[in-house]
Amino acid sequence: MEIIMPQLGETVVEGTVSKWYKKVGDPIRADETLFDVETDKVNTEIPSPVAGVVTEIRVAEGVIAKVGVVLAVITEAGAAKPGGAAVVAPPGVPAPASSAAPAAAGAWAAPVPAVPAKSDSMLRLAPVVRKLAAEHGIEPSQVIGTGRDGRITREDMLAFVESRKGAASTVMPAAAPAAAPDQPATPAQVRPVPAVTSPVPIPVPSPVAPITNAPAATGPSERIKLNPIRKRTAEHLARAWVTVPAVLQAIEVDFHKVEEARTAAGSAWKLREGFSLTYLPFIARAVSIALGKYPRLNSSVDGDELVLHKRINLGIAVDMNFDGLMVPVLKDVPSKSLPQIAREINDLAQRTRANRLKPDDLSEATYTLSNSGVFGTAFTAPIVNVPQVAILSTDGVQKKPVVIEGPAGDSIAIRPVGMLAQCFDHRAVDGAYSAAFLKEVKTVIESRQWTQDLEA
Repeated sequence: MEIIMPQLGETVVEGTVSKWYKKVGDPIRADETLFDVETDKVNTEIPSPVAGVVTEIRVAEGVIAKVGVVLAVITEAGAAKPGGAAVVAPPGVPAPASSAAPAAAGAWAAPVPAVPAKSDSMLRLAPVVRKLAAEHGIEPSQVIGTGRDGRITREDMLAFVESRKGAASTVMPAAAPAAAPDQPATPAQVRPVPAVTSPVPIPVPSPVAPITNAPAATGPSERIKLNPIRKRTAEHLARAWVTVPAVLQAIEVDFHKVEEARTAAGSAWKLREGFSLTYLPFIARAVSIALGKYPRLNSSVDGDELVLHKRINLGIAVDMNFDGLMVPVLKDVPSKSLPQIAREINDLAQRTRANRLKPDDLSEATYTLSNSGVFGTAFTAPIVNVPQVAILSTDGVQKKPVVIEGPAGDSIAIRPVGMLAQCFDHRAVDGAYSAAFLKEVKTVIESRQWTQDLEA
């Protein structure tokens, strides 16, 4: 059976084979991970559709392949295994002999590095963290994660590697004698000297005492290569920045009724569902209602035409523990209840961070929500995700004094208030249309009976 490069998103035309988990001659089970693919939208593991033996790998690691290109061949269980299986090399790469199977005449067989079987704890790691764990032989359960929901970040893994190096040596080496002024030091005599930025003398610890307040290290700046997701995201958004005449508008919203519903149902919800009820599902519901009344913001630009989409599919920007950003899609939002929306948003976020998204999860978005509010931001100007024409940033909700108008006059109350900021493509709509949409979102959030919606 031929294994082809899948299409991971409606606008994706190519992907990079970042890792092979099997080499030529290896058996594989159905649904067992075969390789990793990186695109500008997703970094995901691709399982084998059948059980059998890997008889060809036609695209090596690190090579970009178009959607539909044959990447490998699996001979299904019970079928005859063809002779001379080979790995096809990228142009310009020398052809070492394969240790997995003899090469056919006129072909070469490059060995694919064996990858250790992954434990359950490795399945939820970002690719860069998983790679570091494999390189250093670290079981992730040993590392304490400081990322969101206890996730292990790249920095956590690097810190663990350094701490393990330090633990291997309990005694600091004695200082080498200083070289004479007119005699250059040999490599063995050179030791890094930390820069002292304060005139106050720093006590020298005993050889076995840990240094708890050492000054900042000196040396050249560190260079970190952009991973494929961040690089392609940057390219995509740079094009959007140049192409779209974007306008930013924002509106302040009182989340009092939303907070009432969250307070009334929050404890029971978390006990039943296993996760907290955030503001985002309420905002998604309000946006879907407003888009039904202002359809030009639920559209895309195609040449000199505006394509109005009948379905309202919300892209939900999800942070990959600071290693990148992905936008899975919550589809047909108006047809879903508020509890359904909350469950699906949580499911998409969890599967995104665990690299368990399916190609369909990343396609057909018509409008995007960017949720920076979890970090307490006050105001964010997002970049429109073309060919969509608008994106909404949901920022932090804080308690503020609010003037309440009533029949008996004005009064002041403490209310949870947050900012919603929309960037829109001025080719699609004007400021008045965008402002009317934001006002509708505000009205829905501030007046809807959310407690009843949660009971649906």
